[in-house]
Amino acid sequence: MAMLFKKHDLVKVVSGKSSGKTGKIIRVLKSEGRVVVEGLNLAKKHQRPSQKEQKGGIVDKPLPIHASNLMLVDTKTNQPVKVARRIVNGKRIRVERKTGKAVE
Repeated sequence: MAMLFKKHDLVKVVSGKSSGKTGKIIRVLKSEGRVVVEGLNLAKKHQRPSQKEQKGGIVDKPLPIHASNLMLVDTKTNQPVKVARRIVNGKRIRVERKTGKAVE
């Protein structure tokens, strides 16, 4: 599956447990076709105290969401948009499907 999302993109969940919520992408798992979104699809994890984390206990950990359940949010209009890839001046860029404008 072609991944049209990048780290730090703002996305909206369109289906699933967290539908309607927006968040920023923390990590992209390209081989699995999934992304981890900050603050969404949280699960409880029992964590032990360690040298790195002095405090143990139950922590919330974001789990991956399949890319087909997400839409990119346009930063100018704050609306979810469909995205395609186009080659412009020899570079592959992401563009909105409706308007054809480049997505930043």
